[in-house]
Amino acid sequence: METIESRIGYHFANPLLLEEALTHPSLAYETKRQRFDNQRLEYLGDAVIQLIFTHELFHLFPKFSEGKLTKLRSRLVSREALCRFAETIKLGHHLRLGKGEDTSGGRERPSNLADALEALAGAIYLDGGLDPARAFILNNFAHFIEEIAREPGENNPKGELQEQLQALTPSSPSYRIISQEGPDHEKVFVSEVTWEGLKLGRGEGASKKEAEVNAASVALKEKRWAGFETGE
Repeated sequence: METIESRIGYHFANPLLLEEALTHPSLAYETKRQRFDNQRLEYLGDAVIQLIFTHELFHLFPKFSEGKLTKLRSRLVSREALCRFAETIKLGHHLRLGKGEDTSGGRERPSNLADALEALAGAIYLDGGLDPARAFILNNFAHFIEEIAREPGENNPKGELQEQLQALTPSSPSYRIISQEGPDHEKVFVSEVTWEGLKLGRGEGASKKEAEVNAASVALKEKRWAGFETGE
């Protein structure tokens, strides 16, 4: 446990909170300790992270409207962003997973990483209060906030798509690379974005990120989810 504490710059007074934050429900199920997993801490951490980013953006952009601030925050608290945060601190290496989840790639699964990141923030909040939780988020992920500060109005198809879809359900769109061709220096990636079982669009790019952005742009243009609200 010391490795992750050193990496995030916080030492737990109650190490059981850290253990709980890193425990995936699959391990709790296998060991029959069904009340000991990170789901409750994930719930708390989600609110803690929202508050921290809300406060930071409020002060960074004093002239922005509520709507603009909400859009910026959605970019920071999306599953994709939280997964990137978790990868930055190599959180997947420290997850406590059931054998099945571990062997099926659970340490790299975006949902597991995002959930554990939220749970970790919740654990720090319970252990030390809001100030340590705020330091954990802002010290470790300051460069992500700086990206937004430099280009708050940048074209962001993935963020816009997520915002539109989450107005319908809490589910986030999911991206996967369905093919890649060409030599290493000229690869072309093809990404597909899906949501609630619907295939919304495909996009190509010279990188995985570019392909995902282009897939989101196609999805926004075609709006294949039209009629979802009425169940059509």
